[in-house]
Amino acid sequence: MSIRILVTGGTFDKDYNELTGQLYFKDTHIAEMLRLGRSRVPVTIRTVMMIDSLEMTDADRALIVQNCLQAEEDRLVITHGTDTMTETAAAIARGVTEKTIVLTGAMIPYAFGSSDGLFNLGSALSFAQVLPTGVYVAMNGKCFPWDRVRKNRERGEFEDLPPA
Repeated sequence: MSIRILVTGGTFDKDYNELTGQLYFKDTHIAEMLRLGRSRVPVTIRTVMMIDSLEMTDADRALIVQNCLQAEEDRLVITHGTDTMTETAAAIARGVTEKTIVLTGAMIPYAFGSSDGLFNLGSALSFAQVLPTGVYVAMNGKCFPWDRVRKNRERGEFEDLPPA
């Protein structure tokens, strides 16, 4: 079972400019993270975009949906910024029905060395292998259905939505 990893940017892949103190995008860290984590899961990595999720547009989300639909694999992991991850998950759920798709991200850039990204990536890969068809968000060892999760900005973590 091969898993397609779609890279969209977000804190996961931000680098730090020591001269200006600003965060920026260069290349994805996914292959290095998989190597350091000694992952043996067969994956195909595709960089769709490298943007901050706060800058993501409906057209960007449509491109992500298109990539999900065109992927040969029926199990996907999408690295994404945490600020609008649930919006993208909703767009995917509306457009893709026959695949297992897990979105994940990081609160701290991988390049900082103390990132939650490596753990989140490993968790997302595991969840993608065992969950039934659907769209999910995986953060900090927890997995949520796309329509039952929100980012709690005060606590800096994802949590279950209360029942409607």
